[in-house]
Parts: sequence; structure tokens; C-alpha cells
Amino acid sequence: MLRQIERYIREQDLIPAGSRVLCAVSGGADSVVLLHALYQLRSKLGFTLAAAHYNHLLRGAEADRDARFVAQFVQLCCGRQHLSDGSMLPAVPLFTGSGDVAAEAKRRGSGLEETARDMRYQFLQQAAREAGADLIATAHTASDNVETILFHLARGSGLRGLGGILPRRDNIIRPLLTVSRSQVEDYLFRQSLPHMEDSSNASDLYTRNRIRHQILPVLEDIAPGFFARMAETAALLRADEACLTGLAQELAERAVSQGGGLSIEAGLISAAPEPIASRALRLLLGRLWGGDQNCGAVHLNALLRLCRGTDPSAEVCLPHGTNARRAYDRLLLVPRLGPIPLERASLPLPGTLCCGSWHIVCQPEEYCGQSQSPWEFWLEQGSLPALETRPRRTGDRFTPPGRLGKTVKKWMIEARLPRFQRDVLPVFDCAGRIAAVAGLGPDQAFAAQEGHRAWHITVTPAE
Repeated sequence: MLRQIERYIREQDLIPAGSRVLCAVSGGADSVVLLHALYQLRSKLGFTLAAAHYNHLLRGAEADRDARFVAQFVQLCCGRQHLSDGSMLPAVPLFTGSGDVAAEAKRRGSGLEETARDMRYQFLQQAAREAGADLIATAHTASDNVETILFHLARGSGLRGLGGILPRRDNIIRPLLTVSRSQVEDYLFRQSLPHMEDSSNASDLYTRNRIRHQILPVLEDIAPGFFARMAETAALLRADEACLTGLAQELAERAVSQGGGLSIEAGLISAAPEPIASRALRLLLGRLWGGDQNCGAVHLNALLRLCRGTDPSAEVCLPHGTNARRAYDRLLLVPRLGPIPLERASLPLPGTLCCGSWHIVCQPEEYCGQSQSPWEFWLEQGSLPALETRPRRTGDRFTPPGRLGKTVKKWMIEARLPRFQRDVLPVFDCAGRIAAVAGLGPDQAFAAQEGHRAWHITVTPAE
């Protein structure tokens, strides 16, 4: 089994030479075998080793017993190691921690298992920093992998879930993923290694235990070698997933930052094959949320419908305080902060003004015939004794240079300005008359004449 683990570590490049590995040890059979195997392999593979144990304070005296056992095991079985060349490797240091998982789960309103996992991994990452470790090894076995795949299959999953547990994710490695539970038990017996049994492992109240106790033995009996073949199948599925994700990454890279979120052409998503489109959307949400969040299929399907729909202002609420909006031909993924209210304010002439979500700069200069644009324009100084900014009102009318007058609302629709943006765009008001509108440009009556002194106004999104 040691040769099998060593081969797997080398094939997957899980522990490069010179690494420092923190091994998570619960005291159960799998983690005891992992720590002992890494202890035996550290000189051959050229890495240093530390151990860590976390007490979830969920099982009373049994949890305290496990903590004492791990401390004793590390002290007695992972001490200084004499090598054949006369050199010596240091004893394995142990880092310990604990947390009241039940109280934290109640505070969060989340499940015990989810909270325990979060708190355990937070501790492991902190312990790794204290130990100077760049890798954290966990004792997931081939049996755990098969249980995970079957669990995902039972509740519905795509390739990502059916690929099972990854050999490595970020700084977490799983060196035992090719080792079955029977191999673990045989290793413990042959090496005369003690371990602790978690009493909850015997209860079929937990879904994973029912899979382990009731389903896996039947499958192995029907098809001997089932565990090995499932591991091979999972590897093939992971390769397929990696290929599709690579294509999705190329699509996701077409997105640009906009308004604190991300923007991409909706047509690019709708035209892509669904396996690529859904993965690209997942990647975009991961970028926005600061990690690869486990976004549900219901949300991805809603985003696909949003991209394929014809409503130019449709909107979908997503987890993590995020909104998805159609802004005509683009899909926007933005934080759900709500629009910053636009209040009436005097614009300094000259000067700058932070107005709602906008930054406005006004400078005096001679107008030399530059092109007037929606966000940068020149207004006649002589016709503007004062200028205020305000939100649009019902019935506001606006006449761009060389065009007929219409309501501001109709001009905004014609300019394809997103609906959520229309009520927060500054209207430049001069004594009750509209001199300009951000996103539309100057009114004909106030547009600067070539050679005249003008107010040069630029409107940009406020950071």
C-alpha cells in the first residue's frame, strides 16, 4: 500500500520535493494510516511533516478521548526518525484546536455538518500558516470517493459532481484516493496501529453511512472490483470536465468589468452549447463572488433563460447579494446594492461634484468644434448663469442638436440605456430648463457654438 500511495503522489505531483505538509488527523482509521504513511514516505519524497487535530466539541467525552489519543499517537509513533545514512529527521509537531460547532451552527442558522467542515478547514488553514506548511493532506480514500459519487448521482449531478473528490484542490491534497477501506484496515492490522472509532459512523441515520453500509457491499458483490473501476471512471469524467471548463474559460474571458460587476454579450452565452454556456456563467459568478461558489442548476438555468430571452430589461436575483440584468444586448452581473439616490445639487462652475453614482467635472474652455457625446459635452457659458443636477421627472422633454424634441424617457429607450439606470442619470437643469442629460448629451438650446466660451462637462461612474 505504501508503494501504491507513493506512486499516486508522484503521478499527481501532490507533494513536490521540499514541500512542508500538514496532515489532518481525527484519530480515525483513515487519518491514522495517512499520517503513518506520510511519516514513512517523507524521507523518500523529500518533504517535512506536521500534524493537526481539531476538536468539534460535538461528542463530549468521546471527542476529548480522540484528542488525547492523537496527541499520544503522534508522540509515540511519529518521533525522531533515524535514516540508514546516519542522518535523523525531526519528530512530527502537532497543532491542536477546538471550536463550539453546535453554537456556531445555531448562530449561522446552518447545518452541523456544514458548519463543522467550515470551522475545521479554517483551523487547518491557520495551523498550516503557523507550521509554515504549503500543503494540507486529508484522509479521503477511494471508498469516500465512491460514496461521494453515488451521493451526487442520487441527488442529481453533472460531470463536476460525478468526477468525485479531486486529488488536489488549491492547497488541499488527498494522497489516499486510490486506497480502499479494506486496504486501510489491512495496513492497521499489519502495522499494529491503534485508532479510534467514531460512534456516529455506525448510525444509518446519516446518508453517507447508509450508502457505505447498505449500498456499497451490494455493488461490490454484484461487480467485484467496483471500487477500482469507479475510480477510473471518475478520472475519465474529470478529464472531460476539464476540457469543457477550458472551453468555458475562453468564453468567460470575453466579459469585462462594469459598475462593480461583470458584463458580457448575452448573445455569446446564448449561442454557445449549453454545457459550455452554463460553465462560463459559473466561472463568471466565481469571479464576482471571489471564489468558485457552488451555484445551483436553478440559478444557472435562470441565467441562460435571461440571455436567450427578448426582454431587454429582465432581471434575476441570485445568491450572495447579486443581481443579473439584461441591458439590451448585454448581461450584467452586479452586486445587489440598490441604486444610490440622486438628490438635487448645484454644480460648481467650474468644479467637480459627486452626484449619486456619478462623478461630474466642469471646466471652462473655448469650444473648438469637438464632437458632442452622451458623457462628454460642451455647453454655452453665456446661457448658463447656474446649473443644477437632478433626477429625471415625468414629462421632461429634451431636444438633441439637429433632432426633434421627445420626452427624456423616450430618448433613453432609444439610446438603449438600461431601465435600472434611467432614474439615476443626472439631468442638468438651468432655471427649470434641461441643458443636458447624462447618457444623452446636450440640449440644442444650450449646446456650445464653435469659438465661444463653454463649460466642458464630463460624466463618469463614481468608484
